[in-house]
Amino acid sequence: MNQLFRRKNYSETDTSTNLLRVLGVWDIVFFGIAAIIGAGSFSSLGEAVFRGGPGVILLYLICGFACGFTALCYAEFASRIPAAGSAYTYAYASFGELIAWIIGWALIMEYSFGNIYVAFSWSDYFTSFLERLGMHIPDYLTCSYTEAKKAFLNGSENKELLNAWNSAPLIGSLKFIVDIPALVINGLITWLCYIGVKESKNFNNALVILKLAVIVLVILVGFAYINDSNWTPTNPETGVSSFMPNGFAGVMSAVSGVFFAYIGFDALSVLSEETKDPQKTLPKGMIISLVLCTFIYIALTLVLTGMVDYRKFDGVGDPLSFIFEKGNANVAWMELIVSFVAIVAITTVLLVFQMGQPRIWYAMSRDGLMPQKFQEVHPKYKTPSFATIITGIVVGVPILFTDKSFILDFTSIGTIFAFVLVCAGVLLLPAKEKIKGRFHLPYVNGKIIFPAIFIGGLIGFYFYQPDFFKDLMNWSDPKEGEFRASIFFFILVNLVLCVLAFVRNLSLIPLIGLSSCLYLLTGMSHDNWFWFGLWFAIGLVIYFCYGYRNSKLRKG
Repeated sequence: MNQLFRRKNYSETDTSTNLLRVLGVWDIVFFGIAAIIGAGSFSSLGEAVFRGGPGVILLYLICGFACGFTALCYAEFASRIPAAGSAYTYAYASFGELIAWIIGWALIMEYSFGNIYVAFSWSDYFTSFLERLGMHIPDYLTCSYTEAKKAFLNGSENKELLNAWNSAPLIGSLKFIVDIPALVINGLITWLCYIGVKESKNFNNALVILKLAVIVLVILVGFAYINDSNWTPTNPETGVSSFMPNGFAGVMSAVSGVFFAYIGFDALSVLSEETKDPQKTLPKGMIISLVLCTFIYIALTLVLTGMVDYRKFDGVGDPLSFIFEKGNANVAWMELIVSFVAIVAITTVLLVFQMGQPRIWYAMSRDGLMPQKFQEVHPKYKTPSFATIITGIVVGVPILFTDKSFILDFTSIGTIFAFVLVCAGVLLLPAKEKIKGRFHLPYVNGKIIFPAIFIGGLIGFYFYQPDFFKDLMNWSDPKEGEFRASIFFFILVNLVLCVLAFVRNLSLIPLIGLSSCLYLLTGMSHDNWFWFGLWFAIGLVIYFCYGYRNSKLRKG
């Protein structure tokens, strides 16, 4: 049993690597912007706005707040452990091998499954852009089989999906429906990641500059078409105008779509072994990119919800071009520009995620938890070549049989869980000597402050929303029952943290990061938790069948 939780010791001065160190601070910032400002703004933002209304801005603030404290925890780990592997490496140092494996398995889910969603989004924008240019690809070659079948069985009003199902040719008794653009872009990005991080860096930086320029243009042009009454829409059931027309539970139901926008900054820590002076460079790059992206998302959400009634975003996969369509602002040139740049933006997300996944496998293989083949480095390109090819296959195959909505929820819950463990891991780290030029997480004793913040906030919220607490134990309510149950356990866990903070003088910053990320988990449904549990059950079987037997730490 002790072996399962045996920790790996990493040297702060050990920066030896077979990978090529070429990334500076602004390269890290640009990779962060590439990953964070992409599918979240150009695709999942529409679904988030529809669920939460204008109040979804609060959710971006909550997610940005949680990710900010989590980024500080990542930065602390990055300053101590300049090795590839992200949260997996950090968990190995703080929790031990079994938890490290669980985190590594979660990161496989985050990057691989996340890129499936992003590939679908890229395909949506690419095909719609071609349509605006007068070029049409048959509908059955631009969506997945599962999406088309669901649309047909559920009586969807999506004409493209229904047409794909009805017009698809038959191979035997099976309809031939394949998202060709998603498969093609996955193959091209895999090739780019294979040939080198330097080439990927230059390509990424150029695309990010173009993307930021157009996002600023969207915000500036969009503000001229804002109708401030859209920020307080009327709920048809109650007749009350509100910033949160579906209530706070409605805002929290959008957490998967909103949080998906933020998962990219985790990928930056995977690039430790390709970063110059990672103890100093990575923390700076992560924090700068996160702050910039949070402000951008808030501005974009204000524009979207101010220009168009939030209810119109139902099923909209290209929200930034949608607001300029004929039925809305009717600015044709902006619609065309946004459609093109969305393709660019989402390409950069694919690039960063596709770079992250092989390096997780590389780190796990180096520890013996994955086959040795995964740590193979290409002699010319200095990239984890075999792992990169396998990543392309792992992303490409599910494109044939899965759909966006399932992948979105599945990816977000795994990422938040990884963030929870990173924040908790910092609480277990011993004090370190301060070295000039490196990042150091400030220690603020949370003994009194954290219990005061949490319990004080709880009391304040009770007086603000007494009815919510009266119904807190009513978990059978079909609309808010799951959310109430999640909040109950959230309160319970935080009360335990208050006691631990008081007894052990725990650091305030990781405590707030941990509590914030736990709160984000309250927006997940029981279906999310079921598939999440199933994924980890599969991971544990693989660990005990292979990883445990081949662990270098155990053999050493």
